[in-house]
Parts: sequence; C-alpha cells; structure tokens
Amino acid sequence: MTGHTLQPDAFDPPYLRLVREQIEKSPLMAADSLNRDFVGTRGFSVVFHRSALPRVVERFPWSERYLDRALRADCNAFYLNPLQLKRGSHVAPHIDRSLRAYAKDVLPPLAVSVLYVVVPDGMRGGELVLRRGRKFLARIVPRAGSLVQFEGDLEHGIERVDSEGQRLSLVCEQYLLNEHELEQVPEFTIETRSRSY
Repeated sequence: MTGHTLQPDAFDPPYLRLVREQIEKSPLMAADSLNRDFVGTRGFSVVFHRSALPRVVERFPWSERYLDRALRADCNAFYLNPLQLKRGSHVAPHIDRSLRAYAKDVLPPLAVSVLYVVVPDGMRGGELVLRRGRKFLARIVPRAGSLVQFEGDLEHGIERVDSEGQRLSLVCEQYLLNEHELEQVPEFTIETRSRSY
C-alpha cells in the first residue's frame, strides 16, 4: 500500500493560470504562519466547516473547481492552504494536525489533497516524500495540474528547492471531527500574517 493516489493533468492550464493569478495578487499572501517545519514558504490558510463551503467559494471563487474535485464526502472540517516555495524553501517531515490550534486533541486528517498549480521548468528539488513510520512509501515529483491525495496520518515533507522560480500548490487537510471538536473549530476563518489584510 502506497497510501496515496496521483492524478496527472487533473486540471487544465487555463484554470491553473486563474488560480495562480488570484493567489499571487492576494493581499493575504505572506510568510507562512503554519509552523517551524515550513522554511522559506509563503501562503495563508482558510479554516472552514462543510456548512461554510458556500462562503469559501464566495470569498475565493478560484477554489471552487479544486474543492469540488478534492473534498471527501465523509469529512466535515477543512484546512485549505496555498503554499509557495522558492529556492532554499523546504518543509520538514511532519504529520498534519493544523486544527490543533482550535481543538488540541484532534486526530490527523483523514486525507490531504495537493494540487500543483505552478512548477517551474527544470525545477530541482521540491519533491513530496511520504513515509509511514520508518517505511518509505513514495517520492512524488511535482507536475503542474497534478492532484495528489494521501492518507492524513502519513509523515510527509517537501525536499529543498534547489533552483530558481516559485512552486505553488494548493493543500487541503480534510478532517472528520466529532461534535465537541467541531464546536471548537471556527465555521469559517482566515489565518494570515499579512499586515495589509
């Protein structure tokens, strides 16, 4: 079992261009606020319940096609994060639990979905590495338009980018929370370090 699926060319170039343009010009983009595992990355995050999906799409219309395709029907809370890396950026191996900021005992997500929006030509590094414990499962080379979905309890990281250009992905952690946990998580909120927002 590899614990992941990879769909090449899941989204067409015009859609990827739209997503790139909207994210790159967003006043929300800033040095990433995730945690110290994320080195040299930029982005922002959107926390939402399934009930707030219409609000997310209204605020970020470019996200609709991605969310329509990526979201699992059995999940009720989500953590959406545009993630931009440049030369020298990397993400240390970790297991996602971003909703811990709200519900401290939350389990890892059921799934994590990654859409590669921009991958510079000839990019060196930046591969997504998946492990279960000490067992290596996969090294995924980013390709624009590819959609990767992996089990949320897998350890994963992004290898150092060693070439020029910016690599942009859309990441969505997908959770199934119990009623008590869901009450602790905001129905809809935006996390950013941007001072202009």
